[in-house]
Amino acid sequence: MALLDRLRRDVPAVSRTLERSARTRGDQPGPESAYQELKSRVHNRLFELIDLARLGKVSEERVRQDIALATRRILEEQRVLLTLEERERIVGEIQDEVFGLGPLEPLLADPTVSDVLVNGHASIYVERMGRLERTVARFKDDAHLMRIIEKIVSSVGRRVDELNPMVDARLADGSRVNAIIPPLAIDGPLLSIRRFPVDPLTADDLVALGSLTPEIIALLRGIVSTRLNVLISGGTGSGKTTLLNVVSSFIETTERIVTIEDSAELQLSHENMARLETRPANIEGKGEISQRQLVINALRMRPDRIIVGEVRGAEAFDMLQAMNTGHDGSLTTIHANSARDALSRIENMVAMSGLDIPQRAVRSQIAAAIQVVVQLARLPDGRRRLVSLQEITGMEGDIISMQEIFRLERHGLDADGHLRVALVPTGIRPHLVEHLTARGVEIPPSTFDPSPRAAF
Repeated sequence: MALLDRLRRDVPAVSRTLERSARTRGDQPGPESAYQELKSRVHNRLFELIDLARLGKVSEERVRQDIALATRRILEEQRVLLTLEERERIVGEIQDEVFGLGPLEPLLADPTVSDVLVNGHASIYVERMGRLERTVARFKDDAHLMRIIEKIVSSVGRRVDELNPMVDARLADGSRVNAIIPPLAIDGPLLSIRRFPVDPLTADDLVALGSLTPEIIALLRGIVSTRLNVLISGGTGSGKTTLLNVVSSFIETTERIVTIEDSAELQLSHENMARLETRPANIEGKGEISQRQLVINALRMRPDRIIVGEVRGAEAFDMLQAMNTGHDGSLTTIHANSARDALSRIENMVAMSGLDIPQRAVRSQIAAAIQVVVQLARLPDGRRRLVSLQEITGMEGDIISMQEIFRLERHGLDADGHLRVALVPTGIRPHLVEHLTARGVEIPPSTFDPSPRAAF
């Protein structure tokens, strides 16, 4: 019945959208306009021919085949001169309109695309290998783009309209989606899709890409397995979620994990896992469930580990409480430009909880709760790298004391204009090594040897 309902909703909607498209402001006669009008006629005729009641009883693959067959038959009826390539393009696009996301489908099927950025109906950019490039794909008009946005957000029980012009959602594969529409978006609806690999990157992949070194992977494995609390910090697109997925794979399969996210995007391969996701308010402004409420509830779910996809507000206080009261080994990420800034942001977020807690007490809680801060960054050439790994050692007066264990050194540019960098130890033997050794994890002394490393 789900397929039948979707067909009843989407096929007429596509036809209406394309009919409006043919009459939109500013459309001038031309090859693309004629092409869109032809698609509109095909859609209308297709809806007349297909038997929705029968299609609802068969598989989606069979429905796709029937729609393709019907579309080819309609094109023959229209007696329009088209090449075989043009006919197949129309067939594919009509299938994408009914079942998928229209002009975005080919981009989302491309494994080299990591981000899809829609700046209005006529401008679509993608990111490949850290570089942005404009594509030839486009929507017919803003109404066409809005229909695709509504399809995405409605599939996860959210909505977007003039009262709620901003929304976070996700695709079926976990890709992160953000949409913002007029009146906030001045030049038309905006859509951003952050894609994640079908096969999540592993620790070996990060080493091969140069994001981490084998020594750092071994140290992180020991840190996670011995239940130290880790904060992963970085800017937008620096690889925080990717690294969180990797370090989460070091957790023993016998442990129970509870994940908390604004929009579910973590790709953990853990069996004993409970996934929680926030819920926005309904049209009456009621029913909102925040991350803070989910963190509090997670404490009642007998978790061995709590993973917060990204700490953004008052839930920081409850996260610190959990880390300080027996839920060690927890992991989270935060937006910040440095490890020190990350701690300052957490301090500010605790203040958002509305509790009148002295500054020194907040900092003491942070110092006691978090043992390791991993700082990531996106280099100018698009590469994502760990730039600093620091240990929190306690308090010195009113200041949280930290010491850097690894840092990224820059060694100028290579012949192609790319930065030459190297992840090197600072020569400091961290206090956490004693914690690891006491729990049977041996870290070779050479790990912290500050001798020069080759740049790459």
